Amino acid sequence: MRLTSSEITSLWTQYIQDTMAVCISKYVLATVKDPEIYSLYEFTLDISEKHLKVLRNIFKSEKLEPPKGFTEKDVNVDAPPLFTDVFWLGYMHEMTMHGLAGYSISFSVSARKDIRDHYFQCNIDAMEIYNKSIEILLSKGIYQRSPYFSTSQRSQSVTEIGYVMDLFGDKRPLNSMEAGNIFFNLKKSIAAKALVIGFKQVIKDKDIHKFMDNCLRTVNKNINIFSSILQYENLKPPQLLDNEITNSDVAPFSDKLMVFHTGFLFNLAATYYAAAMVTSMRIDVAGHCDASIFRDLKTISSFGRIMIKKGWIEKLPEADDRKELPDN
Repeated sequence: MRLTSSEITSLWTQYIQDTMAVCISKYVLATVKDPEIYSLYEFTLDISEKHLKVLRNIFKSEKLEPPKGFTEKDVNVDAPPLFTDVFWLGYMHEMTMHGLAGYSISFSVSARKDIRDHYFQCNIDAMEIYNKSIEILLSKGIYQRSPYFSTSQRSQSVTEIGYVMDLFGDKRPLNSMEAGNIFFNLKKSIAAKALVIGFKQVIKDKDIHKFMDNCLRTVNKNINIFSSILQYENLKPPQLLDNEITNSDVAPFSDKLMVFHTGFLFNLAATYYAAAMVTSMRIDVAGHCDASIFRDLKTISSFGRIMIKKGWIEKLPEADDRKELPDN
């Protein structure tokens, strides 16, 4: 059975992301001191390399050339630490949640059994990393839980339009879904912000430095808005990770990897805000999600222009051009 376009896209995308993960894991292993975090990244590196081996075999059997992705040229393992061990622990936890979402989608759009089996195993692998990372976070007392809600409330039906539309009066309290989505997206944005600050600190290219400046303004705007919503409700927002960045000015990764990683996170953020928007019943929260998506899309547009200008985007396989085929 031939690969479908959806299967090719999933395999192609995963290959690039796993080559990036290998570069990051190798750098982290060269710089972290905490034995538990070191062990976590050893495990993660083994998983990424296992995935890449499977992907290469699939590409080879299909006579399909894999993307270049990222190589040892994109990582400098001799660079001093740019982030603390605590940052890298939280980073792995957040990135694993992205992986779980991505693997589930890849599994659901795959028809061939070997591809389904691969993504079934990828989900298991990601859940193992998730469990390991959250156990370390909990044992160190630094895992940030989403807001607690009272469980003694009785079941009630929504009977007034003000539950959704009250823009000018006293807004009703956030419901558990709205608060949970805000907290979830804030944690993602806070991790992205710290990553952008660190990358901006070591990048010398003026165009890319300007791009990172724009990214920082966008993510700061989003963090400030949604943190304020939680604080107004007397709910504690997650803590910033800005203090987990060192003063190093030596780039641990290539400009290509740092720009790609930043754009990847903004693409995901737009998706998460969209999910939060359609599940929010308070119109002001939905409106803030909509505005955040717009800001992120502007940043994604800048990301695309830089990647094209630098020649860093690899073309996905394209459909056969029937107009170019010779007439029989």
